[in-house]
Amino acid sequence: MNNKNKNISVITLGCSKNLVDSEVLLGQIGTAGLNIVNDPNRAGTVIINTCGFIQDAKQESIDTILHYVRAKEEGKIKELFVMGCLSERYRRELESEIKEVDAYFGVNELNDITGRLGFETRKDLLGERLLTTPSHYAYFKISEGCDRKCSFCSIPQIRGAHKSRDMDELFKEAEYLSKKGVRELILIAQDLSYYGIDLYKEQKLRELLNGLVSISGLDWIRLHYTYPNNFPADILPLMASEDKICRYIDIPLQHINDNVLKIMRRGSSRKSTIDLIDRIREEVPGVALRTTLLVGHPGEGEKEFNELKDFVREMRFDRLGLFTYSHEEGTWGYNHYKDDIPEELKQARGEEIMDMQQGISGELNRLKLGKKFRAIIDRTEGEYYIARTEFDSPEVDNEVLILKKGNKLDIGSFYNIRINEASEYDLFGEPES
Repeated sequence: MNNKNKNISVITLGCSKNLVDSEVLLGQIGTAGLNIVNDPNRAGTVIINTCGFIQDAKQESIDTILHYVRAKEEGKIKELFVMGCLSERYRRELESEIKEVDAYFGVNELNDITGRLGFETRKDLLGERLLTTPSHYAYFKISEGCDRKCSFCSIPQIRGAHKSRDMDELFKEAEYLSKKGVRELILIAQDLSYYGIDLYKEQKLRELLNGLVSISGLDWIRLHYTYPNNFPADILPLMASEDKICRYIDIPLQHINDNVLKIMRRGSSRKSTIDLIDRIREEVPGVALRTTLLVGHPGEGEKEFNELKDFVREMRFDRLGLFTYSHEEGTWGYNHYKDDIPEELKQARGEEIMDMQQGISGELNRLKLGKKFRAIIDRTEGEYYIARTEFDSPEVDNEVLILKKGNKLDIGSFYNIRINEASEYDLFGEPES
């Protein structure tokens, strides 16, 4: 079969960092002249980019692999490749247990994948991608790997040590994305706070942001995954004064009890956490804070959990995500602690926190009634345009719903929206001139 006639579909599981990896691969595939199809059932070759972070993600990856193994056995597809975190972490086991897969690839094996597809990686294209997001926003990965030693996290063993991308290379990619119509860059990494330390021997996030805001065509720059320990506080005055930088920070705190934080090996404390939150809110008035919490970690008793609940109630985070502890092979926690909290109790604690957050979110949303916000239109759904303010990231945060009837709005454009109704996780509004 001539490679030029190959139909290839890439399925991405897991986080936005995986999505960027898939987009880089798709950019290479498209330039090589192979046919990219969105429907895997119409593809001769299916590539699954897997997640291997926690048990639920691993199970989803395995279920997806087995689904396409059956499709291959039924003659619906001809080749099946698996890449990404799961195959990086468990390649030998997968090769032994699921032999029907034609080849497994790790997280840094782009050259091997393109070689197997019949062409060489074009180095001059690195940084250029085929976006799978709506064309007006893109995830922007500024580094790879992580040097932190958190007890529960398998990312360092999967992705390796922290490796910042060269700043000039990032500016080139941002220029490319802007020319392709991207208006919002969402900065991602395992740890934005660490950017530059390995490459330039000091934190360079502020310098990177200074360069990005000068790129014409970009309207919003959003920060995800800023680690609280050694948080780059010099970005706060820039965020407060620069309209292009969204007043939004995703800062995964995980817990607040000092003993649990110590067991988690987070390098932070209750005092340092609260001091940081107070400083961010003082220096960037109106900032939206998103955090992620982890419940059910070894060492979290009722006292520690109640302290976490009180913290959530007092801090009133704008956005909050939550995981229950997963006992992952190879992590510090796996080797040093027993997973002694029953799964049902973990789930109950998680539901209790999220029920509390739902009420907080509803209260905060109702404070927006009658106010006007600049919002970008992401898509249409049923009778509504679906939009976001600067305080919300795609897919994980609140949305603004605007009735189509009587309005003619363009996807990817900005409008001033007055909020006239609010629920726990949605706002409803109408455009104003």
